[in-house]
Amino acid sequence: MKKTLTSFAISLGVASLSTFSIALSAPALSATIVHAGKAFTGTSDKLQSEVTIVIDGNKITSIEPGYSTPSASDTVIDLKHATVMPGLMDMHVHLSSQHGGPQTYLERFSLNEADYALKAAYYAKITLDAGFTTVRNLGDGYHETVALRNAINKGYAIGPRIFTVGKSIATTGGHADPSNGFAHLLRPDVGPKQGVVNGEVEAREAVRSRYQDGADLIKITATGGVLSVAKSGQNPQFMTDELDAIVETAKDYSMTVAVHAHGKEGMKRAIVAGVDSIEHGTYMDDEIRDLMKQKGTYYVPTILAGKFVADKAKIDGYFPDLVRPKAAAIGPLIQNTFGKAHKAGVKVAFGTDSGVSAHGDNAQEFSLMVEAGMSEADALLSATANSAELLGVSDTLGTLEAGKLADLVAVVGDPLEDISLMESVSFVMKGGKVYKQ
Repeated sequence: MKKTLTSFAISLGVASLSTFSIALSAPALSATIVHAGKAFTGTSDKLQSEVTIVIDGNKITSIEPGYSTPSASDTVIDLKHATVMPGLMDMHVHLSSQHGGPQTYLERFSLNEADYALKAAYYAKITLDAGFTTVRNLGDGYHETVALRNAINKGYAIGPRIFTVGKSIATTGGHADPSNGFAHLLRPDVGPKQGVVNGEVEAREAVRSRYQDGADLIKITATGGVLSVAKSGQNPQFMTDELDAIVETAKDYSMTVAVHAHGKEGMKRAIVAGVDSIEHGTYMDDEIRDLMKQKGTYYVPTILAGKFVADKAKIDGYFPDLVRPKAAAIGPLIQNTFGKAHKAGVKVAFGTDSGVSAHGDNAQEFSLMVEAGMSEADALLSATANSAELLGVSDTLGTLEAGKLADLVAVVGDPLEDISLMESVSFVMKGGKVYKQ
């Protein structure tokens, strides 16, 4: 018996030594090494020169000065000619559609849920190619962007990291009521499940329905809108008890609340209720700006959408008769509103309302922000660190730092000297995987 145990122990020892030998002889795990000529890390408003970014799997492991020497097993990406920065974020897109004139208003009668889902997948790929690795989708028709988000996360589709509201929440006849524009006999019966509420109880139900449908956050239309087939573009459309119910319920489900708003009174009610961001914000004044600063409310300006609708309003027949005067009046004001808000110190996150303007043109917003008085560095921060804070994902996204997800984009040249370079992103990495080079 002793002999048997001794033999067994010797065998274990030999096996352990053998395993140890294999471990010693195994090649080192490979890393991805990015040599960046310049880097905008998002941790400051300055560029760093000659930087090495080390990536292991889907995460950044280190940011090192100079160009480090890679091992034989490393993958090297040479971006010495470019400026590397965190993946860009757009806090206001609509991936399921893209405005194309009068026929756009007829699509809801001719397209099915699957049609919108496939369009969303197509536009998502275009958005990623433009350098936007993360987006907030602020409204769809059938929760198709929930399905798209899941498909992208599972690798079935290619696109940015999506945070979606599913269907926006409106009031009867308000902006985002899907029954607007129907003849009375054809008008569908819509309620909280379709995102239309009246009163506190239905407001709470709508939030819970969004949670049930898989939404990441809540979006409400607190005032009239430009492109909806309804007369007013700025009247308040939620009562204070409804807003309070939405914000309170959203917090119970750890969901933030984004608010479409053009008119002052609708903005004021929403900010007082404790929402997280104001989208568009066209008619904000000093009182609203001070209130946003006091509450820490983010502003997502969407200047590009304002420019787009103002230009198209000049074309006969492009918009319905109810929409055209709203587009002509509201669209041109947003850039000036943004300039005043930024100067006053309101927190700004980058957003375009793409889907109004063309998907893939998102980066044109940067030049419009700079034209209005924002520095190039602050414009980049609005689409990186600031947007990550608004999303509540600053621990994983928004800056180039060790431990963060490896979302990187690059442009040839220095965007702090010429912000229009952001419209020509030449390299895109999301989660450590290269999608454009």
